[in-house]
Amino acid sequence: MHVVHLTLHDFRSWSSLDLELEPGATAFVGRNGQGKTNLVEAVDYLSSLSSHRVASDAPLVRAGAEQAVVRAAVVRDGRRAVLEIELNPGRSNRARVNRAALPKARELLGLVRTVVFSPEDLVLVKGDPSDRRRFLDDLLVQRSPRYAGTRSDYDRVLKQRNSLLKTAGAARRGGPSAESALSTLGVWDSRLAELGSEMVAARLRLVADLGPHLSSAYAAVALGTANVEAVASYRCSFLPDGPPEGEPDRAALEEVLLAEVERRRGDELDRGISLVGPHRDDLVLALGGLPVKGYASHGESWSYALALRLASYALLRGEGDDPILVLDDVFAELDSGRRDQLAALVADAEQVLVTAAVAEDVPAALSGARYVVADGQVTRDEGGRG
Repeated sequence: MHVVHLTLHDFRSWSSLDLELEPGATAFVGRNGQGKTNLVEAVDYLSSLSSHRVASDAPLVRAGAEQAVVRAAVVRDGRRAVLEIELNPGRSNRARVNRAALPKARELLGLVRTVVFSPEDLVLVKGDPSDRRRFLDDLLVQRSPRYAGTRSDYDRVLKQRNSLLKTAGAARRGGPSAESALSTLGVWDSRLAELGSEMVAARLRLVADLGPHLSSAYAAVALGTANVEAVASYRCSFLPDGPPEGEPDRAALEEVLLAEVERRRGDELDRGISLVGPHRDDLVLALGGLPVKGYASHGESWSYALALRLASYALLRGEGDDPILVLDDVFAELDSGRRDQLAALVADAEQVLVTAAVAEDVPAALSGARYVVADGQVTRDEGGRG
């Protein structure tokens, strides 16, 4: 899988851009603020319908414009398709494949897959549980696009249920009557348990499948510490003793989740928020039996973050086409040893898109097509191919 042509209209800093691409490694080199990251962000957006840099679509539309368009010609299994997404902040985005409109933009998911390495990846190790939950859910969508619907439905149910809890809780504290809220809360409890158990089962399977790839990836990038094993486990808010061994039983998970929701009903009404469910879970990262967060050095933390992305790539690659790899300004954050090791590990990918502030940051193993990004222009550097 690779992109052969990228077109942008009013996306980020680019009012208009047409760019030919090719398989193998391509580097975009330019000073900070020139728009090189915006190019690879656009490719990734077609894959995930979200940005790895911002939480909403509004910053992706160029200042003064009402909408942005990202269009890419993608080759997969020898067949070419043109994918397009029209970003309309405050309104529904619209998607097309080969100029035919899709009923929902979400149907674009799965047609192109990316794995992004970026400086922000350190939050996977040092950040909040929400960062690690997003990592799992984003990877699940890449693996099975239908999961995006489950994820969206759960978020909607959670929002509605929290609103009901606030209303019903106010009645307990002497506020207006909320009998209607209490009477309908049970319906939302059941729906939360149904969708939540599906999410947890999918996450448990993912963590189990990711484990061997994570261990080998960390051993590959953690120079001199390959004997220390990287292990990830899933901490579930309604399974205090941990999930049972073996294939997750979604029906059993739903039963336990619903029982725990009912047990915590009083606490939830007091606080006006849902305290049980996959939105309260975490991916626990350990190194040599110790939590990475708080114990690992800066270098170990970076190696772990890289290993998570490499493991994601290996997992997706083993289940289908090579994802497009995006290495966004990541080499500047690494020492020379880790830089060369990472480059060697991904050099055989079908397509690698690299951004760097200076050409010297791009390892020799990723020498290929090179573009200079400056003053609103993307120019092919014919002398940049190794």
